[in-house]
Amino acid sequence: MTAFSVWAPQRERVRVLVDGTTHPMTRDGAGWWHADVAGAGRGTAYAFLVDDDETPLPDPRSRWQPTGVHGASRVYDDSFAWTDGAWTGRQLPGAVLYELHIGTFTPGGTFDTAIERLDHLADLGVDLVEVLPVNAVDGPRNWGYDGVGWYAVTENYGGPDGFKRFVDACHARGMGVVLDVVYNHLGPSGAYLDRFAPYFAGSNIWGPSVNLDGAHSEPVRRYVIDNALMWLRDFHVDGLRLDAVHALHDERAQHVLEQLAVEVESLSTHVGRPLSLIAESDLNDARLVTAREGGGYGLHAQWCDDIHHSLHTTLTGESQGYYADFATAGLTGLAHVFTRAFLHEGTWSSFRQRNHGAPVDTRRVPGHRFLAYLQNHDQIGNRAAGDRLTQTLSPGLLACGAALVFGSPFTPMLFMGEEWGARTPWQFFSHFPDAALREAVREGRTAEFAEHGWGDTEVPDPNAESTFTDSRLDWSEPEQEPHATLLTLHRELIALRRARPELSDPWLEEIEVDIDPEARTVVLHRGRLRIAVNLGPDAVTLDLAAPIGRILLASEPVEGEDGALTLRPESFAIAELT
Repeated sequence: MTAFSVWAPQRERVRVLVDGTTHPMTRDGAGWWHADVAGAGRGTAYAFLVDDDETPLPDPRSRWQPTGVHGASRVYDDSFAWTDGAWTGRQLPGAVLYELHIGTFTPGGTFDTAIERLDHLADLGVDLVEVLPVNAVDGPRNWGYDGVGWYAVTENYGGPDGFKRFVDACHARGMGVVLDVVYNHLGPSGAYLDRFAPYFAGSNIWGPSVNLDGAHSEPVRRYVIDNALMWLRDFHVDGLRLDAVHALHDERAQHVLEQLAVEVESLSTHVGRPLSLIAESDLNDARLVTAREGGGYGLHAQWCDDIHHSLHTTLTGESQGYYADFATAGLTGLAHVFTRAFLHEGTWSSFRQRNHGAPVDTRRVPGHRFLAYLQNHDQIGNRAAGDRLTQTLSPGLLACGAALVFGSPFTPMLFMGEEWGARTPWQFFSHFPDAALREAVREGRTAEFAEHGWGDTEVPDPNAESTFTDSRLDWSEPEQEPHATLLTLHRELIALRRARPELSDPWLEEIEVDIDPEARTVVLHRGRLRIAVNLGPDAVTLDLAAPIGRILLASEPVEGEDGALTLRPESFAIAELT
């Protein structure tokens, strides 16, 4: 017998349609409907009929949607020939993350073709592969943030078994997997949750908000948390990146994020490996990543856009939109961020037209709880042309930026192709079957870019197949110059960070930052190491105030005598003092 269940507390009748045959379901006191059906093994098609509506609806907790988000669900079991029995996981502190999108990481755009490139990531020194959302979405291509089948893996990439093969292959190479999950909204096409139950309450900028604190919210919270536990337990994933948690409206005494942290900690003790929760947050509130013993939510880390914005404005000089305050703060702001994580700690934000953020207690919150990056999918893809820093910066400045990220006390993250300075863009793309929705997406993106000051930039049509194919990595680039040199430099930076404990030391109180705004130099003090960076167009000589023992790594030839270090334009050196 196969047990079918669905939560529909306000419906008068629910039936399950199994291989074309309708079976009545029985309601329990909690609003769940149940039916046992004989002979419904793996691959059996099923759907639900609600009240008198004869429209078959997919299972809200479907694990398998091989015919798309509008089609029937399929019975799926978790049997899989895992080979990672000896896998003990990867902790987040000290790790290097690498963000990728399965559909554009390789020309084939599947889990299996991505596996063919995993040796590249292992050789680079990656510890955790962060994968953009893989749940079921309407249409053949998408970033993943329009997903509607939260429990199913899209067939576009190879379905649930394909994802398990990918995770297993990462573990075989010593790398963990962090999966990007979206709990703040559902996509605009194929979301049938409201046909069953009050899953939504209110709205945010992306659509209806999930009902986390209203009437009937308990099963909705379980819908979120059970989904997270499923990825970690059944798919052997090592962590989750939680999309835009500031859009999760929850006024209950225990926030859903804290509840999630508690249950993930319990699962971690059971499976015997670290399980990490990484938030994307616009709040500048360190309570998210403060331990529960210290009064926080107990998440393990968060993306830190203040670090990105400070680095971006320093390297590019851009000052539009939310970059304005960071450009005004200049190198002084960069120094502040490298010792405090946030620029805005309850201070005025001209972009928001209000005070923003709260101070970080650096005695209790280590730097490894903040992810540092020069680029990510948002900061590239949400530019009008989807252009990478490669289109703006010289190879020398790209190297300088990498030295600052990997020399920082934070957890470093790369976006796919960044390690060799990929020149392929990464643009916003999607393709919904509904023509009216495609046009609405196109118009909406054009209007959004105009609001951010890119009104004169030609915006690629997000629905065009060329926008998607142009965003694929070109794997011939790493063998060419200047890409090969930049790739070697990234490998050496990661290896040095792993070899020298001073570079992974996460305590923000231990780092000092010297700046010279006029010469455009930055020197990070990491124990006896100095990461000296010359962002300017002229050679500079820096006084390190102590004799130099040796140069551990440099992007260009350097001259060092006693405590003086001469750097060529747009170059860096990492020196060990005697």
